[in-house]
Order: sequence, then structure tokens, then C-alpha cells
Amino acid sequence: MAAQAQPGARSLGPRAGIRGRRIRVAVVALLLALTAPACGGSDEPGDAATGPARRADLPFTHPGVLVSKAQLDRVRAHVAAREQPWLKAYEQLRASKYAAADYRPKPYAVVACPPGDEPGRGCVEEREDALAAYTQALLYNITGDRAHAVKATGIMDAWARVVTRHTEANAGLQTAWAATSWARAAEAVRYTYDGWADGDLLRFERMLRNAYLPQVVAGSVESNGNWDLVMADAVIGMAVFLDDHAAFEEAVRHFRGRVPAYFYLKSDGALPVAPKGSELDTADELSRYWFGQRRFADGLAQETCRNFKHAGYSLAATAHIAETAWHQGVDLYGEVKDRLRAAFEFHSGYQLGATAPGWLCGGRLQRDLGPDTEVGLNHLRGRLGMELPHTRKLTLERRPEGTDDLFVAWETLTHAENT
Repeated sequence: MAAQAQPGARSLGPRAGIRGRRIRVAVVALLLALTAPACGGSDEPGDAATGPARRADLPFTHPGVLVSKAQLDRVRAHVAAREQPWLKAYEQLRASKYAAADYRPKPYAVVACPPGDEPGRGCVEEREDALAAYTQALLYNITGDRAHAVKATGIMDAWARVVTRHTEANAGLQTAWAATSWARAAEAVRYTYDGWADGDLLRFERMLRNAYLPQVVAGSVESNGNWDLVMADAVIGMAVFLDDHAAFEEAVRHFRGRVPAYFYLKSDGALPVAPKGSELDTADELSRYWFGQRRFADGLAQETCRNFKHAGYSLAATAHIAETAWHQGVDLYGEVKDRLRAAFEFHSGYQLGATAPGWLCGGRLQRDLGPDTEVGLNHLRGRLGMELPHTRKLTLERRPEGTDDLFVAWETLTHAENT
């Protein structure tokens, strides 16, 4: 990834009229699906060993983009009971600029995001507005205050009325960052709130299909791994929200092709797995791709020797994809649990201060891991009972983990001990 250009609660309960509205929304979604072009970045079949990730005739579970209904209910209960760490995490969210009652979106028709230090246009505004919509959606689900749902849908509608495309070299990454938050916000509101007008909802769905999904659905195999993984994170979230089974399968294919190529395990052999679809096939090419590293150890990431920040983006995106798939009955975690555990432990240990040996990145590490551990730790330790001592220590020291202002937000609140 190139450098940025800019760098008390109550139970909600069922609401009158929501069932009828859901029927109308389902009809709208069906019509949209029938008229939308099929998406997909490849005409290759799914993984021969596993086949399609899920049956296309099975409905998606909603809400189910990163956070499930049961998880939202538990968060609300924890906050109402003033339990930690959820109360402190809620107060952190509540105090953020994204939670402001007078928050005003700043939509752009064309979001232009060049690499490096070149000035962009609309990049920061888009990411922040998407995060604000998600923040307001969480506030609505926790407090039951409809003003937050109105604010969330208003932010989303402001962009849906304006944005048409993303341009410049960082367009794919920018699109993915924003789309992850848009999908989470929309999913958390659509199935818990009865005030999102059908026309506005349809306009937002069209925005995702036209201005976001085509930009990211094919991935970016020629880029560093964090690009492909956050793109797949965006695609799987949009796929669930849009009830788009083809896009869901595409995200799963990218996950399966990229995660083993991004995080090393000694079972891979002397060299890392090359990204599926790439032309990397020699030791020298792989070393250059891994930022000069020639010796590999369990948990090392393709961008570790670049910095931990980018490795952390990929850790977070990998966990996000697997978590959304988990809520849809697909166990991607099970396919990579040992690899993911090793990567979390490797980076957490060094982030905590372990001395880097000379063979690792020349003994020089940029230890700038972000708030990227809660979702993976919740599954690996909480659901599977795996031991992650370094990751747990780091996570406990950092709680509550807030937001990176890109695509990770409030995950202590949503995922701490939330199995």
C-alpha cells in the first residue's frame, strides 16, 4: 500500500411495521439482483478441494457483516450493566468525532486518491464519513436512540446521491477501506431499524454496486497483500448486505488464494507460497516481494519487513473476512487457524518488545501495529480455546482498541469476549 495522501441502554425489541418493510426490501433486492450485471474477477471455478463456500439457495444471515445480531445484543447488555471493558470502549466511541450529533458528511462525486504525498480529493472525507455511519449505527443498536439511525442513514444517503467513481493509483485501496465501513453500517441499521426509506435504501445499494464493488471484486494480485485482503474484506461485506452470492464466493476465493501467500508457515516449504495468479516463481522474486527477507519463520508476514502497520492491516482484514463468513455458516477460520495464530503471536511478541534477531529484517523492525487484534483473538482464543499469550497480553494492555481511521473501528466494544 502506498502512503496516504491525507492522512443507559435499553432493549430495542421488534418495531411495528418492520416485517412488512423487510418484505418490500426483499422484493427490491430481488429486482436489483435480477437487473444487475454478474460480478466476478475471474472465470475460474472455486477451490476444487472445497467447492463453493456455501449453497447459493441459502439465505444470508442478517445482521451478519462482521457483527451478528447476538453480538450486538450482548454489547448492549454489557454497556447497560456498566461492565468492563465494554463500558470504557463505549465511552471511547461516544467521545469520538464520529459520534457527534451534528456530524455533517462531505460527499464527493469523484474521489481521487494518488499515492505518496500527492494531495488527494475526498479520500479522508469518504473514509471518515463511512466510519461515522458505522459509529452512529453502533450507537443506535446500543442505545436505541433513533436519532443515531437517522444520522447513519443520512450520511449514507448523502454519498449515494453524489459519488460516481474512484480514481488515481490508490483508487482500489481507498474504495476497499470505505466500502468495509459502509457495508457494516448499512447492515447494522437495515435489519434493526424501520425508518430507512425504500428509495434511499435502493439508491445506497446501487452506489455499492456501481461505485464500489466493480473496483474491488477482482482483487489486486500485483499489489502487496494488504490490498487484496482488505479488498476481499470489502467484497464479502457488500456481498452479504446485497445478498450477492457470486460476490461472496469471489471474496472467499481471494481469501483462500491470498492468506496462505501472505502469512508464512514452515509447512509451506523453504519459500513462501506465491500469491495465486501472480508470476512470482523464483527465490529472488519472492525475496523482493517480501521486502528483502530470505529466511522465513512461522507467522512472518509478507510486509513485516516493511512495517507492522501494513502487516496489521492484513491481520485485521483476514479476521474480518473470516468473521463475516463465520456468521454465514462458512468456517474460513478453520482453514487458516494455525497460520493466523502464528501471525498474531509473531507480531504481538515483537510489538511487546522482543529483540529482533539479525536475520529478521536486518534486525530492524518498525513496530507500529494498529488496533488489529480483537476479532482474531476472540475467535482463536474465545471460540477455539487456542493459546495466544503474546496477543492476549498486547490486547489487554491496549484496551479499549479504538479506530485506525481507515477501516478498523471499535472492535473491543464489538468483539472482546463476544463469542
